[in-house]
Amino acid sequence: MTTSDPSPDELVSAVATATRAPSVHNTQPWLFRIAEAGVDVHADRRRQLAVSDAAGSALRVSCGAAVFNLRLAFAHLGYAAETRILPEPGAGDLLARVTATGRRPPTPDEEGLYAAVPRRHSNRQPFLDTAVPLAIRTDLLGAARSEGCWLDFILGPVALEMVAELVRDADRILLMNPAYRDELADWTRLEDSADGVPSRAGGPSPEPHDLLVQRDFGGPPRSPGRDFETDPLIGVLGGRDGTPHDEIMSGQALQHVLLAATRAGLVTSMLSQPIEVPAVRERLRIGLRRHGQPQMLLRFGYGVPGSSTPRRPVSEVLLPTDASLAAQL
Repeated sequence: MTTSDPSPDELVSAVATATRAPSVHNTQPWLFRIAEAGVDVHADRRRQLAVSDAAGSALRVSCGAAVFNLRLAFAHLGYAAETRILPEPGAGDLLARVTATGRRPPTPDEEGLYAAVPRRHSNRQPFLDTAVPLAIRTDLLGAARSEGCWLDFILGPVALEMVAELVRDADRILLMNPAYRDELADWTRLEDSADGVPSRAGGPSPEPHDLLVQRDFGGPPRSPGRDFETDPLIGVLGGRDGTPHDEIMSGQALQHVLLAATRAGLVTSMLSQPIEVPAVRERLRIGLRRHGQPQMLLRFGYGVPGSSTPRRPVSEVLLPTDASLAAQL
């Protein structure tokens, strides 16, 4: 280790920031190994959703979001960093490596995004019927493009109804599978725990008249007059080719967009049912006239900030490291 390398304490701090990334059902399907001057990001296959994510796509997107948080943490600590996706072909579950390459001050943009990390929460409550300004929408589009991905906003009642129909179809197909219903129940928590979705953060129970069907995490019936917004701002985020490399890149774009939205004062939630049903996902891709695969549907708006969902302690997500470095941790 040189004086230009992060200290073990700084690397542990960076891992703690990485764990604040989003993941479907709050599965947190990642593990980290601290190296001499950086952090390796591994998939935690024990937390892969066997029914709704049999191919591991959502797992890789989630880990990509953690990689983006790592990048921000290195920048906040004053380090330039190199990010390599799938750095060792054939290395199984090693998905990314973030390594410090020297010292540099963070940019204002990096500091703004880093400050948004603890404030970003999935908000499954109804939003206000308040339009998101064009300048903020443009910033969100730029956040996706900066990571080599795309974000399409669903504009107009016809397009919105098309997407809503796809969400309904996917949700119905998923719920027809008893194994999916069991999987959803397995990750639903009545009280706070280190993972899963607690009912307090799961949003109100769905109603038949809802435009966009959200998953039922056991939340209470909504209060009178608290219906969901009538004209939601929905974005579809996607990548280039749907390869594992592209999925990790899409995860970085997803987190960049979510943090940019949080910084701008928006609240967000995600709808992944159409991504989890291949036939519906293909209908969505064709409807958008995109060659690249859609990776997530996002809902943006204004509302009361949500509360954070629990995270596993850093000690549970760290893989063994070499003895000399472990002695410093």
